[in-house]
Amino acid sequence: MTQARQASTEDRELVAFFEGLDTPGVSDALDRLGLHGQALGISPLANYSKPVVGPAFTVKYVPATVPAGTVGDFMDDVAEGDVIVLDNDGRTDCTVWGDIMTQYAGLRGIAATVIDGVCRDVSKALGDNYPMFTAGRFMRTGKDRVQVESVNSTVSVGTVRVASRDIVIADANGVVIVPRARAREVAKIAHDIEVIEGAIRERIAGGATLGEARTAFSYHTLQRKA
Repeated sequence: MTQARQASTEDRELVAFFEGLDTPGVSDALDRLGLHGQALGISPLANYSKPVVGPAFTVKYVPATVPAGTVGDFMDDVAEGDVIVLDNDGRTDCTVWGDIMTQYAGLRGIAATVIDGVCRDVSKALGDNYPMFTAGRFMRTGKDRVQVESVNSTVSVGTVRVASRDIVIADANGVVIVPRARAREVAKIAHDIEVIEGAIRERIAGGATLGEARTAFSYHTLQRKA
C-alpha cells in the first residue's frame, strides 16, 4: 500500500485553531457570524469522547449509469487527517461505505467520514473506533445503484454547503462545517465564548445562582448575531 498523502502546512494550522473546541461552541460562533454550518440529521455512530477536526475531502454520488461506475476508489487521493464527506443526496436505500473502506481509512490515518446517507458494516467501525457520522445505517450495497460523479467539488450534507477543504468539526453532538476562508474567525469567536462559559461555570461552582452567573457575563447574548 502506498503511503497516504500528507496534510499541508495550512491544513495543519487551520485544524490547530480548533484545538479544545467542540461542535456546540463552534455552532454558537457560526450563529454569531450568521453562517449556516450545522449538518441537520447527521448523527454520530457512537458517543465519541473527543471531537474530530479535519479538512473536507468531498465526494458527490449520483444514480448509477449502465454499466455502473465506481463507488469508492477515490480513497487513494485522501490526505492523512482529512474528513471524507460523502454526498449521497440523503439516500437511505443503499450505502456508500462499508467495512473495507473503514479498514483502509484507518490504515491511512483518515480522520473520519461524514455521509449524507447511510453506512453499513457498522461493527467494524465501532470495533476500530473509526469516527462515522451518517443519516443512518442500512445493509444494502450501493454498487450498481449509485456511482461517484465528482471528487473535491462542492457538495451538500444535511442542508449545509460543503466545499473542498472546508473545515469539518464532528463529535458526539453531530457535525458542523466551517467555510475555510472564515476558519480563523470562527475559531477565535468559539474560543472567546468558551472562556465566558467557563467563567460562568466557575461562578456557579462558587455558589452563585444560575441567573446571577449568566447575567454577570451576558450569557443570553453570546450567540446573538453581531
